[in-house]
Amino acid sequence: MTRVMIQPSYGKPETRRHWADTLDVLVRFGESPYRETLMPDQREELASAHPGGAARFWGTTAKHDKRVDVLEPGDVVLLTGQRHVRAIGRVGRVVRNPAFARALWNPDPRDCLWSNVYSLVDYRATWIPYEGIWALPGFTAGDYFMGLRLLDATKSATVLNGLDIDRAP
Repeated sequence: MTRVMIQPSYGKPETRRHWADTLDVLVRFGESPYRETLMPDQREELASAHPGGAARFWGTTAKHDKRVDVLEPGDVVLLTGQRHVRAIGRVGRVVRNPAFARALWNPDPRDCLWSNVYSLVDYRATWIPYEGIWALPGFTAGDYFMGLRLLDATKSATVLNGLDIDRAP
């Protein structure tokens, strides 16, 4: 079963900067300063998913560990902001590595620190209004998807079909 995760990612100015750093461009994870932060097995997993040595990345804080733990390569992520799905991608690999996250985003130490990082394959920019999701069975008009949401099997299938997202990784 392909899972769908909805993740807010373009709200505050800081997250928009992070978007520019790791979603608008490919990150060469095998080079400094990223290489030094990754464990050897993490470098190998990323390299197997991204043979070119570069990927797009996004992440979550530790409070989402349980949700991230069930993500598998090929699961779909809807990255949201400004009342739209701004991008759709598939999970390449997931790594739990706060040092790698700090290297990617250099967050303000007073803010939450990310511990989970996932790479994306089949990434594409979109501009789907939330109303497109609200119109699908099981969704509610006015739901602004304020927090990370891992959809159940029924809602995942509804989104995959309703937004015409190919299920094959």
